Amino acid sequence: MSPDKPEALATAAFTIRPILPSDYPAIARITLDAYEGNRDHLDDGYRNELQDVAARAGACPLLVAVGRDGTLLGGVTYVPGPDNPMSELEKDGEAGIRMLAVDPAAQGLGVGRALTLACLERARREGRSGVALYTRPANVPSQRLYESLGFVRDPERDWQYARGRWLWAFRLRF
Repeated sequence: MSPDKPEALATAAFTIRPILPSDYPAIARITLDAYEGNRDHLDDGYRNELQDVAARAGACPLLVAVGRDGTLLGGVTYVPGPDNPMSELEKDGEAGIRMLAVDPAAQGLGVGRALTLACLERARREGRSGVALYTRPANVPSQRLYESLGFVRDPERDWQYARGRWLWAFRLRF
């Protein structure tokens, strides 16, 4: 697959493909449900950013997981590098992953892993040196996923975005 021809990976239960405009409302709902389900504190600005799928899709590739019955199960934003408007922590040569979200009803089925692997495959295909991302300290399931894929904590890039509220940085080098 070429870098400009996004992946369409398949498993027995779902397929990973590029987002379609018709997917935007469902992915907005799934993203908000997933983040609120993690008991994340979402201020109105970030809540609006999570729901503005069209803006994300205009700036970055978005991938979705689709069940065999056509149900959207989750989505992820692939940040192609530090010069992208969606970039938060990527260094030169790195790609990023943002807003990985799986419908709470589909969590534990490998959807988040498959979406993350699709981003890693794309980054490798594009010749990136690695991938960076943030997650909240309390989001232990995501941290386990990332660590199982070879990501390591990168505390030098941790971000205190509000008093007492942190995002932890993780990175994977290729």
